[in-house]
Amino acid sequence: MTIRTAVSATALALVTALALTGCVAGEDAEAEAAPPADDATASWSADTLDIDFATYNPLSLVIKDQGWLEETLGDDVTVNWVQSAGSNKANEALRAGAVDVGSTAGSAALLARSNGSPIHTIGIYSQPEWAAIVVPEGSDVTSVADLAGKSVAATKGTDPYFFLLQSLEEAGVPLDQVEVQNLQHADGRTALEQGSVAAWSGLDPIMAASEAESGTKLIYRNIDFNTYGFLNATQEFLDASPDLAQVVVDAYEKARAWAQENPEEVVAILAEVAGIDPAVAEKVIVERTNLDVDPVPGDAQRKVLEVVGPIFVESGDVADQATIDTALAELFEPTFAEKADAANIAG
Repeated sequence: MTIRTAVSATALALVTALALTGCVAGEDAEAEAAPPADDATASWSADTLDIDFATYNPLSLVIKDQGWLEETLGDDVTVNWVQSAGSNKANEALRAGAVDVGSTAGSAALLARSNGSPIHTIGIYSQPEWAAIVVPEGSDVTSVADLAGKSVAATKGTDPYFFLLQSLEEAGVPLDQVEVQNLQHADGRTALEQGSVAAWSGLDPIMAASEAESGTKLIYRNIDFNTYGFLNATQEFLDASPDLAQVVVDAYEKARAWAQENPEEVVAILAEVAGIDPAVAEKVIVERTNLDVDPVPGDAQRKVLEVVGPIFVESGDVADQATIDTALAELFEPTFAEKADAANIAG
């Protein structure tokens, strides 16, 4: 039996979780036309597209699995897929030019822009509850307040790290009273399960797998402390290849619609790529991921980042609030998502 046929029937709950109650942004607008396949004189602006995929970005997994970018771009453009292990790694790849388009949390995108990375957010791919505070089974740590004087694993520059900072602030625990071990997400899980840290600010689907396989517990959840999933592109790429950027954003809108029609497949794809049990993948998608969001970056995301921004200054991650304000004012590039039309590459 293949992993896809093994998916639990309860994944059908995704139909409700992913229900699209409104029209895809830009459906009635005139989308940028892709070069026609039968026009021998047509050409794309570049011969390669470097784009990431990540287990925390289910729409990226769908697009990669279905091969829509390759189908649309044909033989003239080579699509190179690069896996991001976390928002920090996606930001590193964007800054180094290793990818043209990368997936991060909103907090990570703002942090990168505040620290001089010339990126823009061209789409919103999800509103997840992907971060929480995790402790081992049987731990005497039952609240965020109990973390004072203890060691906590978190990946700096990612939503779980900023989730931890916000949680500590809310609980009245000064950051200098907690030892933060800067570990990549998977390593944070290992440290927690091996007893090297008292808690871990985790990220799904690694966090959900730890719950199911090792009995770890989420002691604090707060969806308001999780920022949205941001699809980011480098300024150089947007200047040189707006046609390819539009193809990418169109593919994301096609994936959003496809997810509604193929809920079991979304779960199966995540389970296969992440190497997790389908039931765990189902929990991540059904219980903790909202894909029914407006893809156009705007006021909803700005409000979240206005709360997170000052924490960057308090933690020493950004020099001053003025830098953050400027970065936030420059971060969003909504035109591609506004023009997006899933039907444009429906084939």
